[in-house]
Amino acid sequence: MPKPTPSFNNNGLKRKTNDLAVSNKKAKKNAQKNANATRTFDVNDQTALNLRAQRFQREHELERTKHLRSNGQGALRANQNTVHLFKDMTLSRSGSPYGGADDPEADPNVIDWDRFTIVGTSQEIFKDYLRLTTEWPEQEPKPEQIRPYAVLQTTLLELKKRWREKCGYSWICGQFKSLRQDLTVQRIKNDFTVQVYEIHARMALESKDMVEYNQCQATLKTLYELGIQGKVEEFTAYRILMLLHGRNRSGQLTPEQKADPAVRHALAVQRAQSMGNYHSLFDLYLTAPNMGAYIMDHFIDRERARALLVITKAYKTIPLQFIHDELAFESLNKAREFLVDHSAAFFCDPREPDNNKTLDCRLASSQLSQTFEEKYRKVLIKGAI
Repeated sequence: MPKPTPSFNNNGLKRKTNDLAVSNKKAKKNAQKNANATRTFDVNDQTALNLRAQRFQREHELERTKHLRSNGQGALRANQNTVHLFKDMTLSRSGSPYGGADDPEADPNVIDWDRFTIVGTSQEIFKDYLRLTTEWPEQEPKPEQIRPYAVLQTTLLELKKRWREKCGYSWICGQFKSLRQDLTVQRIKNDFTVQVYEIHARMALESKDMVEYNQCQATLKTLYELGIQGKVEEFTAYRILMLLHGRNRSGQLTPEQKADPAVRHALAVQRAQSMGNYHSLFDLYLTAPNMGAYIMDHFIDRERARALLVITKAYKTIPLQFIHDELAFESLNKAREFLVDHSAAFFCDPREPDNNKTLDCRLASSQLSQTFEEKYRKVLIKGAI
């Protein structure tokens, strides 16, 4: 007898097909998840880098929101107390007893750093700077090696006193780096932190230490962006002058910053430099507010050489006294030494005293052009961030 035609349950087939589809979807999802995990470690994967940047941005916004809510004091108050003191209290998302119910919702991709914050116990006023990668290898800093906030305030007062007493910059710089390190380890970000970085930056400028100055300036920019108050306009002016030193025109200013005298001065320097108005430029150099002249010192010789290129093409001879007055040299001797250093000391009357010397512009011009290219074609900014 012929075999009966087999009957199929269509509903059963559909269910089986759906089960397979679900299984395949899970497999694809797991494969995609594994692929994404692998891409995270690929520094060339732009998607992973963008996701990482977004996580950092979220953390930055949460930190800024928390700081603004507490009027600049929340970070300090949270760090003045250890977490174990508040185990019986209802804590906020950040582990701080000072947070409120309206704290930003926790992001699982952002580490709760407050749980790991160290609070120092050392009472030493002065302490040498320690490199975390060498003095503390494979272990985290210990509280007894870190000074708490109150001690750090005393340290700053003592360092300012030592600086007024003409203490050596090398020791002062090491102490300020140690002070900054203790602030960083304890995650203290407030008005005091800004004050420390501003004072160290000024001392570094005065001592021509551009490495430390640029490090302080970079940190100050971040602290200002968190909404912490400080000498924002003063250091904005310094940043503009540093941009001019590096021949960089990037940067944005708010209307309030543009109205500040120091910022207006820096912008006037930029205009004079771009227009080749050396007379105005050197007047601005002599009248620089705050510590702007210390930054201009790093590019003023370049502008002097550029001005001399114009002067020597416009005149046949020029008195050394005119060069001294026009290019803002400290003395006639400094003006003459500058010409010698730039291979342009061609005087019509070399045996005359400096106040009677006259420069032969035709001979000096050709040498100045060559020397300018050799000396100033590249700009070296030490410690640039």
